[in-house]
Order: sequence, then C-alpha cells, then structure tokens
Amino acid sequence: MGSRTDEATSFAVLDRYVEAGGTFIDTSGNYAFWVHGTQGGESEELLGRWRRSRGIGDEIVIATKVGARPRAPSTGFHAARDGLSAKAIRESAERSMSRLGVSRLDLMYAHVEDPAVPLSETVEGFAELVSSGFVGQLGVSNHWAWRVERTRTLAFGAGLPGYEVLQYCHTYLRQRADSPSRWPADGEPGVAGPDLLSYVRASGLTLVAYSPLLGGGYVRSDKSLGAEFDHVGTPRCTPWRPRPGRRSTKWCWRG
Repeated sequence: MGSRTDEATSFAVLDRYVEAGGTFIDTSGNYAFWVHGTQGGESEELLGRWRRSRGIGDEIVIATKVGARPRAPSTGFHAARDGLSAKAIRESAERSMSRLGVSRLDLMYAHVEDPAVPLSETVEGFAELVSSGFVGQLGVSNHWAWRVERTRTLAFGAGLPGYEVLQYCHTYLRQRADSPSRWPADGEPGVAGPDLLSYVRASGLTLVAYSPLLGGGYVRSDKSLGAEFDHVGTPRCTPWRPRPGRRSTKWCWRG
C-alpha cells in the first residue's frame, strides 16, 4: 500500500479490514523501496494519512520495522542498509512516528540481521526507546534462532527489555533447509523452520506469520511456487539445480 496499490484502493481495504474487526496492521520503514527505487516510507505515510482521515487512535495496533532501509535510493536489496546500530534504531523510530502520525510505536521489529553491529549495542538501542516511552514492545524478524536467543540473553542479563514477538514466513508448505538464500549462504533465516518453531514453543514467545499464502502461490496460475517473490524477506522460490540424488522440488508439504 502506498506504492503498487493506489491510495483510494488502500483506504477502501483498510476501512473494510477495520469494519470486519481487524485491529493489527504490519508495515515497515522500508516499504516499498523496491517498487519505485526509493528508500521506502510510502506505506507508513499512507497509513498516517488514513489514520488522520478516519480519526484512528489506539484501537488499531501498528507494528513497524527497522534495519532494512537502503541508505540511498535505487540501490536494491543487496545494497548497504540502515542496520541495527543504536543511531539507526533511534532515527528509524523517529521517521516512523512522524510518517504514521503517532507519538509511540506499539511494536517495533529488528527487520534483518546486522552482523556489523555488536548485539549489545542493538539491545541497548532498542531498550532506550522502550524506556523513553517511544516503543511499546520489541520484536525480531528474519534472524537465525541462535541470534535471537543470544540477543534476548544479553537483554535479560542486563535487566533490559528484549524481543517478545517473532515474525517469520510460516505456511503449510515448509521450505527446504538446504535451499539457496538471497543473503546467507547457509539458507533462509526468514523461514520458520523446525528449530525456530521449537524455540517459540519452549520459550512461550509470540510468532507472527508473514506471507502465509506465499504471494498467491497456492491458487494463482501466474504466481506458481516456482516463481520468485519480490517482497523483502520473503523466500525466493527460484527454480534451482539439486545436488545429485536430491529431489528437485524446493518445497515440501508440512503434513
């Protein structure tokens, strides 16, 4: 919304969502930079205009994300991103609040990993926003489960707030763990695999699913499971050559 979907249609969808009882909206400070070659922010700006025009207040919870905004326009997915330094976290929160027209972010996710920044700095950066009252809850998306646990251990050891909500791609089809990834060579950290699902169950954390319908891949002939998805963090279902003796399908049924 705010890019491919025009404003009138976006407002109509949001209005219908609220009429049907919807209370939770997910966005990000980098949506949707890949559509028109921007740095993102269009979706948050649209949500802000919709909130003001409809008199929307605290009855709608809005979650946003930090860390995956490109540092320059028209630079693509592999370019340098804002990252998760304390400075980037603070500046992203300020931009998001301004676009959305709010004085407090209900939920803020660490969007993607930033190995260049010490985990302790990320923990302290998020904690400062919570203690200042600018952020309610903290979440994390597209991180390896071990990095989530390490970050939470650092936070709780220092008596600081940590990640409470995890957002990952989760659907009836389970992606193969050995399939290629857009970023890490080890696979796709944004998929809710067995280790992450086990971690969620054991820790009692909340899991929020994204792309549960695989961009229409279940029912749309023009979006088959072999096609690439173009949403940041969404598994790229590009056909690939299997190793000798391996099945050629990239996806397997969950059961």
